[in-house]
Amino acid sequence: MSLNPAVEAVTARIVERSRPGRQAYLDLIRRERDSGVDRPNLSCGNLAHGFAASGEDKPAIREGKAMNIGIVTAYNDMLSAHQPYGRYPEQMKVWAREAGATAQVAGGVPAMCDGVTQGQRGMELSLFSRDTIALSTAVGLSHGMFEGAALLGICDKIVPGLLIGALRFGHLPTILVPAGPMPSGLANKEKQRVRQLYAEGKVGRAELLEAESASYHGAGTCTFYGTANSNQMMMEVMGLHIPGAAFVNPGTKLRQELTRAAVHRLTQIGWDGGDYRPLGLCVDEKAIVNAAVGLLATGGSTNHVIHLPAIARAAGILIDWEDIDRLSAAVPLIARVYPNGAGDVNHFQAAGGMAYTIATLLDGGLLHRDIMTVSGSDLSAYARDPRLEGDVLVWEDAPAASLDETMLRPHDNPFQPDGGMRLVQGNLGRGTFKTSAVDRERWTIEAPCRVFDDQDQVNAAFKAGELNRDAIVVVRFQGPQANGMPELHKLTPPLGVLQDKGYKVALVTDGRMSGASGKVPAAIHLTPEALAGGPIARLRDGDIVRLCGHDGSISALVDAAEWDAREPAGPPPAHSGTGRELFAFMRHGADTAERGGSAMLAAAGL
Repeated sequence: MSLNPAVEAVTARIVERSRPGRQAYLDLIRRERDSGVDRPNLSCGNLAHGFAASGEDKPAIREGKAMNIGIVTAYNDMLSAHQPYGRYPEQMKVWAREAGATAQVAGGVPAMCDGVTQGQRGMELSLFSRDTIALSTAVGLSHGMFEGAALLGICDKIVPGLLIGALRFGHLPTILVPAGPMPSGLANKEKQRVRQLYAEGKVGRAELLEAESASYHGAGTCTFYGTANSNQMMMEVMGLHIPGAAFVNPGTKLRQELTRAAVHRLTQIGWDGGDYRPLGLCVDEKAIVNAAVGLLATGGSTNHVIHLPAIARAAGILIDWEDIDRLSAAVPLIARVYPNGAGDVNHFQAAGGMAYTIATLLDGGLLHRDIMTVSGSDLSAYARDPRLEGDVLVWEDAPAASLDETMLRPHDNPFQPDGGMRLVQGNLGRGTFKTSAVDRERWTIEAPCRVFDDQDQVNAAFKAGELNRDAIVVVRFQGPQANGMPELHKLTPPLGVLQDKGYKVALVTDGRMSGASGKVPAAIHLTPEALAGGPIARLRDGDIVRLCGHDGSISALVDAAEWDAREPAGPPPAHSGTGRELFAFMRHGADTAERGGSAMLAAAGL
């Protein structure tokens, strides 16, 4: 089928807007390939340092005729999604030798867990950890020892950070290597039920901890469809994985063979062969649009309306929230994965997973087929499922129909006709409303607001019974410049309790809401943020606020003259402790959420 006109128009809009920056980027990676730092240009002293500890690979690296793969790993054994990476480098070195190549660990990057820091002080480092990861990736690849890169990372800020850093070395062929989701544990709906009971004081900490540990119970990515699993979806529709690698569980023979295939494939797409596929050409305007389409079609995490513009900027591409809004109007919602449905990513995989998703979106003309992927083909290679025939990795066509239409549907019989991620705008600025996670009858909320400066104040008011009424809960001074834009997932249980009691409630904030959240209407990422003079700083308790997902509006219903005359509220004192003071320069230099909330990219002029 020909490309959907709306997808085509948005792509053309991005291409035109990005033309100068994209050309500058392509010039950069061409220069880096032709005359940048690489092994032939290293002095003997440089090179000797680079292979001194490489053991049996030393002769091959010294000779310089075989590809040397730089592994950038986000391994730690506190983060369940990344714990399986512990042994990957040693295995990947063996698989590189099988293909006549070598591999070295170029560097490690931090990988914080939003699940551990959720609602805690450490969450104020979370968004900026993405740029720290990008910087760490750049440090690892800066040695000039590598002709290809394998990026080991899965979760929230880790994949965007790895990509941003690697894109500045876009002349290198690069493959993202996932490790897969943990097997399903306690059903997510049951976990949510226990959380709400705890918020109401009906169960204790022991019962809550038991439910949480039955849900998050082993090695692998958390199984809900939050930012981490949305990352894996995007890498598939951008063609940056070995096809079908996203949602195969850790510790399986199939997972091992997919990683082996990634190493072998890197050796085939280097600049010395006839199938050179550098990262900077794989990540183009069409690939960025594919990522946005996949996000909308599957009900992915709202965090990516911040991360996707940042990734794009690293490749000289400019995408904004209006682009995503226009795509959302044209792209149908074809998946219902928790928190937008009952089943988790393992159930999604069993229903047809990414192979079926890509197949039906290609059939509907909603994805760009003609992108440069790391596979030997265009995006159609990703409409196939990997499996083992004995010990041999093969791919078969996606199922002709969804294997569970409560989880996954064809493009022409969707759960809803749009992607359910609206740009809302008005006299309070611009923000994001994930309508796909909210019952349609709650898409419009008009109520008096109650204004807070942090989420702990909200929880205190909830426990005191002060929010037992219709209310728009406003939490401001939560943007990148104010405190690093922590997620406010801690608010989901109490607001859910209020909604279940029959009150009309919504959240309005210049902060983030977790990819794990849903159910309660929310206008998030409001920009300009309060600390930057955004109009959310003018709100007062009792002002009537109207949020509407139907017409895409977010407004304070206050007399215009009074509104204009109001002085913005002053910010709360800056926080210190838990390392937050070390990130002050990132807060002070951060740009808007719509541009990615990055001081690093802003300072680089990207």
